[in-house]
Amino acid sequence: MKVPLHIVHARRDQLAQLLQHHRYMPLAELCDRLKISEATARRDLAALARDRVITRTRGGALVDFNQRFPPFRDRQFRAHAAKRQIALAARKLIEPGMTCFFDAGTTVYAIAEALHVAAVAPLVAVTNNLPVAEILGDLPGVEVQLLGGRFLSRQSMLLGKHASGMLRHWKFDLAFLGAEGMSQAGLWDSQRDIIALRRAVMGRTPRCIFCLDSTKLGVEAAEFLLPWTQVRQLLTDASLAELKTAGIKLNRRQYLYAR
Repeated sequence: MKVPLHIVHARRDQLAQLLQHHRYMPLAELCDRLKISEATARRDLAALARDRVITRTRGGALVDFNQRFPPFRDRQFRAHAAKRQIALAARKLIEPGMTCFFDAGTTVYAIAEALHVAAVAPLVAVTNNLPVAEILGDLPGVEVQLLGGRFLSRQSMLLGKHASGMLRHWKFDLAFLGAEGMSQAGLWDSQRDIIALRRAVMGRTPRCIFCLDSTKLGVEAAEFLLPWTQVRQLLTDASLAELKTAGIKLNRRQYLYAR
């Protein structure tokens, strides 16, 4: 018997909502949650994928975070002066002979731009940020190592378990990380795989610096990254007074002001 169209649409809406909440779910779990067969689930997932609501994966599906995220080049020129200010301060922290991790994101890319103008060498740069790899790759004395993983075109980065797994082979003198927002509670992001990667990087270095400009004050995303008690250092153009107004209290060791 043919299922009425309104029931099909309602089921697919429920499936999309499940994926929006969990980000990723295997096929078997989707079937169990919705009490449907694998064949029905595959048809529903194919329909949602055609509408670019989700992305099919081997054995499951995930919310198409890549398609919903603003393209890298669009974000690159937002708060450009603040990012440059942060980048110039970050460059002063890098010393010859270091092995550094460069995260995805446009603020970290600005650090690579600053290094391109005034290079520090020798330097080993490990990254999942393709524009960072491109701009540092032709600098004399700079060795660039890319983490592998799924390519997200709008973020211009590589991500996933493979990328996180490769980190066990590295130890960093310094890591520059990003986040989508910062509030009184701590740092925020919208993708669990990104959070997993950033937490993995934190375990591979004694000095981890989160680089966020003041436009991210008071911004919260879908996923919680870290409380302030676990943030080793924040490099920002926001003053201590501005942070305090947003309910963020840092000690002097945690706070790096991008003058």
